[in-house]
Amino acid sequence: MRTRSTVAGVLAAAAALAASEALAAVLDLRESPVLSVGQSVIALTPGPVAEAIIGVVGTNDKPLAVASVVVAILLLGALVGRWWLTRRLAACTVVAVLVALAAASVLTRPYASPQGVFAAVAGGVVLMGVLQLLLPPSHDHGATKDGQHAGREAGHDPSRRVFIRTAALVAAATVVVGAAGQALASRHRRREVVERARAALRIPARPVVVPAGADLQVPDQAPWLTPNRDFYRIDTSLQAPLIDPAEWTLRIHGLVDRELTLTYQDLLDRGLTDAWITICCVSNEVGGDLIGNTVWGGVPIKGILEEVGVQAGADALLSTSEDGWTCGTPLDALTDGRNALLALTMNGEPLPVPHGFPVRQVVPGLYGYVSATKWVTDWEVTRFADFEAYWTQRGWGERGPIKTESRIDVPRDGSSVGAGPVTVAGVAWAQHVGVQGVEFRVDGGPWKPATLGVAANADTWVQWTGEWDAEPGDHTIEARATDATGEPQTSKIAEVLPDGATGYPRSSVRVS
Repeated sequence: MRTRSTVAGVLAAAAALAASEALAAVLDLRESPVLSVGQSVIALTPGPVAEAIIGVVGTNDKPLAVASVVVAILLLGALVGRWWLTRRLAACTVVAVLVALAAASVLTRPYASPQGVFAAVAGGVVLMGVLQLLLPPSHDHGATKDGQHAGREAGHDPSRRVFIRTAALVAAATVVVGAAGQALASRHRRREVVERARAALRIPARPVVVPAGADLQVPDQAPWLTPNRDFYRIDTSLQAPLIDPAEWTLRIHGLVDRELTLTYQDLLDRGLTDAWITICCVSNEVGGDLIGNTVWGGVPIKGILEEVGVQAGADALLSTSEDGWTCGTPLDALTDGRNALLALTMNGEPLPVPHGFPVRQVVPGLYGYVSATKWVTDWEVTRFADFEAYWTQRGWGERGPIKTESRIDVPRDGSSVGAGPVTVAGVAWAQHVGVQGVEFRVDGGPWKPATLGVAANADTWVQWTGEWDAEPGDHTIEARATDATGEPQTSKIAEVLPDGATGYPRSSVRVS
């Protein structure tokens, strides 16, 4: 009976999830209850825990978050199933708590709606209905007759056959409803509107030309220009906000002389500036790949701030995303002449939705958590002393300047190569300062200068390469960069918390 009850609970929870998600798709909700719960879990996750998860799974954090919510609901469903016949009140209480938590998550999100709460409640109703179907009161082992017990012991349990048939029907219905819900969600009306609007944009052609000599064309080395499809994505949104550019606005207020609201067309009318900029996530481990380089097209932020008139005493810009995420950026990094942009294009095309369409911030020299707000809709000119942004509340540093770092792409860590001349190559960066040189060494030996590719400006990474006469055995290659001021990359090992990892990148190689 315990196994049967557990299976029934899991099936009931799966059916509830499928029904709730399908109903959310039918109602064309901006965010389903499951995603709302997932967002609440992300918001409540302590900074060190979030960092540990990103360090392990990287850009797979979002599927993991959704999967974790689903698994947790299935496990609770198993518990409810175990209690359904013997502890009905406790089982119903667990379901009620689940529904209440889902409804609370829906109501705390930017897209809160009664329809979202209805979808959450419907899931709870389906869960209990399926349990009642699979585990009717007659299955209570305390209510059976002696003859029925004897029949079961002899292996002739008619209720077992009924349960298997009913469970199979429930499972099939769950699959059908779940698949239908996914199909409907993929044709989300707002998604279609936004995708059509993005495709219809007539932004002047912006050809992307990689500067001569920037890409050294070393086999297996990361390209100098990161394609949009390969650009890393780290943010807190399980489902990228869908914003029609015709509806997008940016409100600018706070410690300013004149409040201003900009539309997408206002930005286009100002004309776009193109700039090669490398951006990096603070969660990037030494030698990691949470970094990318592309050409962004947008409107300089400095001019907009000059237009509204920043008042004395202000030292920060608090930007808010469509999904409620907040970011604090030092004003001096937005007004010192660097190419800080409200970006509309990426690699010559309108921003992809996952990367901030229709408008995002890009600020050279600062980690993304203090600068690169996607789907930005609000600016408040303020003071750091008067607020804490999303990640600073969770233990990250306030201002987030990017550290001088390097990476070894070739030969890969853990790879094997043949003895003789071996190409060593990678990238290095010191955004808004520039890279003066890169060196590498083997097994702690003398540093050897590498050859640098061309850098478009001080805000991009630079490729480097060198030659190593490899001898048989196991070896460790290290690299270090020196910035344009002559300051070398530090060898001190530091974790990503609170303001970025440091140390020399290493690649362990076996030479045969």
